[in-house]
Amino acid sequence: ERTYLYYEILIDIISTNSVNPDTIFANNEMSLRDIEIYGFDYDYTLAFYSSHLHTLIFNIARDILISKHRYPEGLRKYEYIPNFAVRGLHYDVQKALLMKIDAFHYIQLGTVYRGLNPVPDEEVIAMYEGSHVPLEIMSDFYGKSTHGHTMKQFMDIFSLPEMTLLSCVNDFFMRHNIDYEPVHLYKDVKEAIRDVHVKGIMYRAKYVCYGEQSHAVLKKLSEHGKKMFLITNSPFDFVNRGMTYIVGKDWRELFDVVIVQADKPSFFNDRRKPFRRVTDKGALLWDRIHRLDKGQIYKQGNLYEFLRLTGWRGSKVLYFGDHIYSDLADLTLKHGWRTGAIIPELRKEIKIMNTEQYVHVMTWLQSLTGLIEQMQVHRDPASQAVVDEWIREREAMKPQTKDIFNAQFGSLFRTYHNPTYFSRRLSRFADIYMASISCLLNYDLQHTFFPRRTPLQHESPFWPEYSPAGLNVSSRLHRSKAESD
Repeated sequence: ERTYLYYEILIDIISTNSVNPDTIFANNEMSLRDIEIYGFDYDYTLAFYSSHLHTLIFNIARDILISKHRYPEGLRKYEYIPNFAVRGLHYDVQKALLMKIDAFHYIQLGTVYRGLNPVPDEEVIAMYEGSHVPLEIMSDFYGKSTHGHTMKQFMDIFSLPEMTLLSCVNDFFMRHNIDYEPVHLYKDVKEAIRDVHVKGIMYRAKYVCYGEQSHAVLKKLSEHGKKMFLITNSPFDFVNRGMTYIVGKDWRELFDVVIVQADKPSFFNDRRKPFRRVTDKGALLWDRIHRLDKGQIYKQGNLYEFLRLTGWRGSKVLYFGDHIYSDLADLTLKHGWRTGAIIPELRKEIKIMNTEQYVHVMTWLQSLTGLIEQMQVHRDPASQAVVDEWIREREAMKPQTKDIFNAQFGSLFRTYHNPTYFSRRLSRFADIYMASISCLLNYDLQHTFFPRRTPLQHESPFWPEYSPAGLNVSSRLHRSKAESD
């Protein structure tokens, strides 16, 4: 009876404290009053795209595989599957397996796919001699499969069509019993996707769907006297058309510095590449760059030269981007900039977390976990039978917590109970994170973001300042018990 009372109280508390999807979340305390300079990536930071762009990337890359790499014509039957993959997944290049890995390098069983089909847990455990992925074969610092690392982590939103294409080609070869080398397939798909980007095929299409109030954010910062800059890997023509659509023809007046085709993340590490000025028509000029002028467009360059020419250093700079490695990692680790991650998937996931279905499932799962933890000390047969039944029920419920987000891979942020590898990197490299840059409109520029003091495992689980309405669960239980007495 006490258990169900505890469950009902938890439901009541959680249901009345739903999360606002437009909140800015803090991993590290940061005050906007300290920020003088705001920097931005372009794609999926200032500009967002319709889902048709992913279909376009998939279709063009698929056709490049057929025409350039001589892959079977039958691949044309495969179409882009919008909700197949999620960001942050790992791909084992040699085994041709797509999977989700948690913060402790454990594979989330039930999320390992060969082609478009799940691999049985027993087979995964046999292949990896368990479910742990050793450090030496994990992806490297930037999520790449280099220098003996056989895992590649897909971190940007543009990688969704790449993961789907890899899975579709694997599926085709397996269905037709075609012997193939997975490493060659990975490299060919990677090259085809790169061709779509580098050759500018996708940049000719108009898929900017909305600026998600980016103009209002830039205008607000400008009115408060903040300096702003743009560093993007996209070409000027593409950025110009998008920013003209979002802001207007005078968009460059908002930025103190604009850098295109920056080649991040090497922009942050390679000191050798000088800046080059680009004309409005895209022509490259040959003059040496002695200063970065407002209204001009610059290409390539490197961060060290950027810092020398602008003097914008340290924690007075806040840079926003959607790619945790390419945009944020080096800036926070090596240069002390403050960083903001744009995670568009947050909005959808928070809306799911606020649903009655999710609240009930998670609350009962937590209640079961607590019961098992407390009752496992009783070794008599009757108690053990009850505990075993709870364990079976808990295991049966786990897939529900995955499928409610994505039927194949679940949440971007959780592997059942643990944070994902993606979450771990997000918490390390981003001071703050949010669904969209427009979330800044909800805060004044003196606001301080405080991370929640989530208890460490050895600390008390209830902190008064975070108990809803100042009332924790235990006090509710005591009051309910007194009322029933």
